[in-house]
Amino acid sequence: MRDIKKVELHLHFEGAAPPAFIRGLAQEKNVDLSKIFREDGSYAYRDFSHFLQVYEAATSVLTGPEEFARLTRALLEESASHGVVYTEAFLSPDFCGGGDVAAWREYLAAIQEVADTAERDMGISLRGIVTCIRHFGPEQAKAVATCAAETASEWVVGFGMGGDEMMGAPSDFAWSFDCAREAGLAITTHAGEWGGAKSVRDSVEALRPARIGHGVQAIDDPELCDLLAERDIVLEVCPGSNVFLGVYPKLEAHPIQRLRDRGVKVTISTDDPPFFHTTMTREYENLSRVFGYDESDFADFANTALDAAFCDEATRDTIRERLTHE
Repeated sequence: MRDIKKVELHLHFEGAAPPAFIRGLAQEKNVDLSKIFREDGSYAYRDFSHFLQVYEAATSVLTGPEEFARLTRALLEESASHGVVYTEAFLSPDFCGGGDVAAWREYLAAIQEVADTAERDMGISLRGIVTCIRHFGPEQAKAVATCAAETASEWVVGFGMGGDEMMGAPSDFAWSFDCAREAGLAITTHAGEWGGAKSVRDSVEALRPARIGHGVQAIDDPELCDLLAERDIVLEVCPGSNVFLGVYPKLEAHPIQRLRDRGVKVTISTDDPPFFHTTMTREYENLSRVFGYDESDFADFANTALDAAFCDEATRDTIRERLTHE
C-alpha cells in the first residue's frame, strides 16, 4: 500500500506538523507547550473543540517564514514516503502573517522555494489552498480572501474554509468566496463533518464549491447525494479522521462506499495526520481491510482526485504520468 502512487487533496498544512517538529521549535523558542502533548509524545486533546485549541497552540511556535519553510520540508518528506505524488494543502494567512498581504507573500515565497526543491528531489508536487477560519468570523475571512486574491497563481490555486463548522452560516462568508472566485481561484469548503447534510446543502447553495471538505454526512439526504453527483461536486473524504474524532464509531460504519454507490465522487485524504495517528498508507490499508478495496479501487480514487485537483493542466498531465508510469 505504501508504494501505490497517491493524490491527496485535503491536508491542513499546520495540522501535518509532526509533534516532534513542534516540540523542537517550542524548545528553541523557550515556549512551554507541554500541556498539548501526551507522555508518548503525541498530541493530547479531549474532543473536536479542544482539538482546535491544541491545533492553534501548536501553530503558535510557527512564527515566521523560516519555520514554515522547515515545516514544508518535513511535511513533503512524510507525504512522499507514503507514495503521495501530488498534494493540495490548506494554508491560512491567519497563521502566516496575520492576514497582512505583504507578510503573506514572504511566507509563500519561503514555502514555494522548498516545495520546488522537493518536487525536483522527491517527485512530489505541492499546491496551496488559501483557507479562512470559520470561527474567526466573516470580517477576518475577508482579509484572508484578499490575501488569496492578491496571490492567486499556478501555485496558489484555491480558496476554502476550515474551522468550527457550527459557527455562523456559509452565507455569512459569501463575499470572501466571491472575491476569491473572481480572482480565478477554485472553491472548496469544509461541510458535513459535524453540521449534518444541511451544512453541505447550505454550503453548496451559498458558496458554489467544486469540492466539499469531508461532506460525508450528505449520505443522510439521498436527494443531496443526487445533487452532488449531478453537479460533479467531489468530496474530500478523510475516513481515519472521521473515526478518530467520533463522527462515526468505527470504519465499518463510515459511508464512503455508500456515497460511491450513490454516484458521488469521493477521494481519500488524511486531514491532520499526526493528530489522528494516520498516514495515506494507513488509510489505504484500513480501507482495504474493511471494504475490500484493491489496486483498481485505489487507482480510481487517485484519478478522481487528480481530475478534481485545482492545478493547471500541464501539472495535471505531469502527475498523471507519475501515476501511470513510475
